[in-house]
Formats: sequence, C-alpha cells, structure tokens
Amino acid sequence: MTMPRVSANPSPSCLVSMASTVRAYALPIILFAGAMFYQLFIIPNAFPPSHYDVLQIESYSSIDKVQEAYEKLESKLNSAEEAFDIHKFLKIRYAYELLTDPLWKRDYDTFGIDEQLHIVESGSKRYAGKHISELDFPLLQARSGFVDHSSKVITSSDFQYIFPDVKPWLIQLFSSGSENCAQFSKSWNKIASLLDVVANTGVVELGEKELAIYLADKSSTGKPFFRNGVPSLIVIPAGCRSPKCMTRFNGELSVDKVTNWFATTIVDLPQINYYSRESLVPNFLGKTSHHKVKVLFFSTFGERAAPFIRQAAKDYWAFASFAFILWREEESSYWLGAFGVHSAPAIVFLKDPGVKPVVHHGSVNNSIFLQLMENNKQQELRQLRSVTSMELGCDPHGYSRAGYDTMIWYCAIVVGRPSLELNKMRETMCRVQETFFKHSQVDASSDNQSLTPAVDAFKRRRLTFAWLDGEKQKDYCQFYIGQAGSDHTCGQRRSVTDIPRLFVIRYLRNGSAVDLRTEQKTDWKSSLVQDLISDSDLAGQFVAGYKGEDDVSQITAWLANIISDGDSRELPFFTLRTPKLVPDDTEPIWSITAQNIPLKNLKQSILGSLSGLSIYREDPRVGPFLLLGALISLGTIWLRRSQQQVQPSEQNQPNSNQPSESNQPTQPSSKDERKQMPRDRVRSRSNKKPTPSMTDFEPSDAYQVPLSDSDSQ
Repeated sequence: MTMPRVSANPSPSCLVSMASTVRAYALPIILFAGAMFYQLFIIPNAFPPSHYDVLQIESYSSIDKVQEAYEKLESKLNSAEEAFDIHKFLKIRYAYELLTDPLWKRDYDTFGIDEQLHIVESGSKRYAGKHISELDFPLLQARSGFVDHSSKVITSSDFQYIFPDVKPWLIQLFSSGSENCAQFSKSWNKIASLLDVVANTGVVELGEKELAIYLADKSSTGKPFFRNGVPSLIVIPAGCRSPKCMTRFNGELSVDKVTNWFATTIVDLPQINYYSRESLVPNFLGKTSHHKVKVLFFSTFGERAAPFIRQAAKDYWAFASFAFILWREEESSYWLGAFGVHSAPAIVFLKDPGVKPVVHHGSVNNSIFLQLMENNKQQELRQLRSVTSMELGCDPHGYSRAGYDTMIWYCAIVVGRPSLELNKMRETMCRVQETFFKHSQVDASSDNQSLTPAVDAFKRRRLTFAWLDGEKQKDYCQFYIGQAGSDHTCGQRRSVTDIPRLFVIRYLRNGSAVDLRTEQKTDWKSSLVQDLISDSDLAGQFVAGYKGEDDVSQITAWLANIISDGDSRELPFFTLRTPKLVPDDTEPIWSITAQNIPLKNLKQSILGSLSGLSIYREDPRVGPFLLLGALISLGTIWLRRSQQQVQPSEQNQPNSNQPSESNQPTQPSSKDERKQMPRDRVRSRSNKKPTPSMTDFEPSDAYQVPLSDSDSQ
C-alpha cells in the first residue's frame, strides 16, 4: 500500500488564509507585544532600586539608621573573603553620603532629586582594582557656595496674594542644598533685573514643603517631582486664578533663553530684528511707515533686545519703528557719516528727511529710555492721518488746537506721493516751522514785522504744519487740489513725475452748529439733529494754494499774508462734506500673527507636550491596560470571525420544508410565477427556516368536501 505524498510547500490557498488571519489579529498581537515589552524592559528601568534598598533598610529611614546600616555593610565587605566589588561599595557609600546630609535627604525623599548620581559610574572606572583604604572620601562634592537671590522669597502665607496680579509672576523653585541652584543664582538675578518692567519675580525654597509640592510636577501616581531637576521656573500669568493656567519653562536655563521665552510667549512682546549695513535701507527704512520715527540700536555684542525695549516697541508702535544693528569697527566710518555714531552702544532717532538725527551714546535703563522716547516720538512735521487730524486741528469735524473759543485757525499741508520730491518739500516745511518757532521765542520788537501775524498764530497754536500721503489719501487730496491738478500728486503713480503741493486751509467755526452739538437734549428730535450735524462740517473752509518756488523765505512771507488776510477780512468759505481720511491699522501686524502663533517657540511647545506625555511612561498601570486591550480585541475579533463562518454554512443547507423539484410544475403559468417570485426572493434573504403553515402543502389524501345546496333541497 502506497502512502499519499504530501507536498513540502504549502498551497497558495493556505498562504492566503494564513495572511488574512494574521492581518485580522494584528491589533491584539501588537498590544500583547507592547504589554510584554513594557513589563519586561521599561518598568524595571523606570523603577531602579532606591538608595534605601542599597543600604537594605526601609524607605525614609532616619539618618541614624542610615549610619548603622552603612557601618554593618562596610564591615561585612571588609571581612569578606571573596574579591572586593568596587562598584557595589561605591553605590553603598554614595547612598550613605546622600542620606546623611539633611538637605540632600529632604530633596531626595520628597522630590527624588539626585544631582550627583554620575559619580558612581565615574568612580567605578577611576578606582577599579583598588581597596577601600585607597579610596578618597567623601565622594559627593560639598556645596561650593550659597544661593544668593535678590528676588522676593515667597512663603506659603504669601502665595495666596499672588492670585491674581496685574503683572505675571516668574517663580523659581530652588534648593539650598543644590549645586545647580547655586550656580544659577547669578543668572537668575540678571533675569529678574531684565524682567523687572514686565513681570514680578520671586523664589520658593523647597523647605516650604506644601507650596513646593503644589508647584512641582506630578507623576502618574501623584508623586511630586521636577522633570528637569532644580532650579525649576514656573509662570503665573496676569489674572490667573487657578493652577491650570500656570506655565512651566522646560528649556535651557540661560539668561537669553528664559527672558526671550517669557517676553515672547507670556507677555506677547514683539521681536526686534537685526539689520546689516546692506539690508537696513531696503528691508527696514524702505518698508516701515513714513510717519513713524525710526529708532536704531547699535549693539556691541549682538545681544537680544532687553524686555523693557521690547515693551517700549509695543507701547510706541503707533509712533516709532525699532531696529538693531551690530557694531563693527570696519563700518564705523560709514555710521559716523550717516548718523553721527562713533561708538556702541548707541541709540539713533531718525525723524523727518533732512532733519539731523538725535544720537544718544552709552547704555540706558528703562527710565532713561522712556524719557528719550517721549522727547523724540514725534516727527518735526507730523503726518495728517485719521488718528492725528483732530489733534493737529486739521479736521472740520473737530476743534482748533488753540481751544474751543477760537473762531479762526489755519492748517498748512504739504501733499504728494512718497518720493524724493516730497521729502525735499517736507524738509523745506520743517525749516519754515523752525523759522516761526525761533521768531516766537525772541522779543517781537526785533522780529520782521511782516511775519508777525503768522508768528503770532503759530505761537497761539492757531497755525499747524502737517504733510499728507497723497497716494493713500487720494480722495482727500483731490478734494483740496482739484481733479485737474491731481495727476502728479494724488492717487497711484501714473507717470515718472511727482509734484508735491502746498496749500493752507482757513477754518471758520460755525457757532450755531457747535451750540446744537454741545447742547444736552434727550428727545428723538435732538438725536436727529445730532446725526445731521455729525454728517456735515462744523467749520467753514477757505483753501489757498501755493504756487511759488521751494524757498523758505517765500513760503513764510506767503503764509504771513494768508493769515493776515484771513484774520482781517471776511473771506468766502464752503461747508461741503469733506472726504474722510483713510483709517490706519488698529493693530500692528506682529500682534495679529507672530504673537498669537509664536513660531520660534513652537518647537519648545511640542517638546513640552511630549515631555508631559512621558510621565505615563513610568506608570505601572500601562502594561496591564495594554494586556487587557489585547485580550478584549482578541475575543471580539474571534467572535466576529466565528459568526461569519457559521452564516454561509447555514445558507448552503437544503430546507426540508420545501418541496422537491419533481413535485414542482415544470411549466408554471405566468400568473403563478409572478406570485411565487417575491416569496422566493424574501426567503433567500432570510437565514432562518420558515415556519410551517397549513396553506403551504396539500396532503395526498385530501379531497373536496361537497357543499350543501339549500336550493336543491
């Protein structure tokens, strides 16, 4: 008898079936493998033996018990006959020195702080093959100094007053027994001084046990710890009322990293970029707003802008733009000729075209810098904009700078598209304004009598000088210049030629309209009157255009004549509705984008989130949860596959209640077929056997019972 030969290679159908089974059970297999790997490798490494285990005593034992345990182990190792294990002894000695120091023991017992653990490995290599008598003790380095902090020391009783505060708090948690904290103390004092303007700073010693535990990180089991050791920095934002809004710094503990993170992420201060000699003009001076003063900081070492400078950049963003320049000796002659800077550090204020820059040499603190900003935040010839029109007195809807009682005032405006020609005209008007200012400061008897009306108006604030961006303020420009003469002055540039123009507006207050506006009324008629008044000009206007040469003396004489006639004669005026000035941006661009999404801190935010998830790596519950998930998924998949295999077998079994093919009519009528097909279709869809019915089959011995006929009888 011959045995059938079995093929050594499995059939393709078996391989397909095996692959489908593996794919179906992939999830429980992965979960089971993860559970085993976690329990066998991660958990043992996450929970190494404690220093108390090394000394073979209970956790949190007293210092006396630690000393007794060490003496017993030391004598045992000395008397042992086998070879001396240097690594084992160094671990015992390390545990002894750590747990007999009160501060080190406190930090280790409460927060698991162990800063010098690397000494055991390095000592094992250094003292290999030596006896106990040849070792140098102590192993642990004594504290080299004390922690010197100039910040406020916060206790548990003080902490309740921190919530909430106008300024955010930056708090350092430190230990008096930590060498890292002692080395960081100088950096911390510098950080505290730099952030003094924008934040409150304080320190919490780990001896304030309840407060330190409250501010520390928490493991998955609830044990307090510090992810990056001590010192640890935590921020309480302004207005914070709960621990959920606290933020922890997880980066490098350097002065620059901490201050930049706090200024950018916590208080949303703008970054101030550095520019080179080649990029300053195209990338900064050419792109910033024309009405803003340019503030240039010359730095010797290329350090980041101090927080108080960044705070000033945020507060004065409507008046000034800020830039940093790294000082190089080879470029000193260029900066001396351009701005008059001969050394760094220095601050330069660039104002109007042709106006000499204001230069301040030397370092500045917050108070000195704010004083410089207040004195130099405005240009000599201010720009007429929507936010400055009423302040300048060049708005028919507002009032004169001279006060509410002034009936006539003047506004001299230079208008044109931003260009070199407009810059020259602005420079000329600055000289005109300076001329009137000088004449107003000296005795009137020594002045040119022809300029007296204009000088008097300038001194009494009835004469204002301004310039207008004709490209941006097209409608306003065309309203005063006229459509015919606005091609080279207003709107988009259509030709190479740019012609700036000078005109003066004489405002005559409409007293009746002002009375109606200021009168307090409460009925609906007063509201209607207020709407009508607000829609019309409250001052009549007379416009005079200058057609002379670009000369200071001619312009001053022309202005004096205009003001003399305007004050003495009844000139014609119009009260047409003046076009509104195009509004300025309400927020700087950095507050909309860069500060809401600080891209430079995105990496740190991601790393912080990942480090937060790493807490659960040491959670002993993770392995059982993975195993439970593997078992549940295994049972669910097995039950589902079993049901899928049973259903096809039931569908293939014949139904005993149905008649055989021989009993069925071979040629059913079309009517019977139409009646039978829906029933067969319904049966084929159902997996259950149909219940028997008396109408389904006809018995073989059945016969028709004759019905009685009452009529025949």
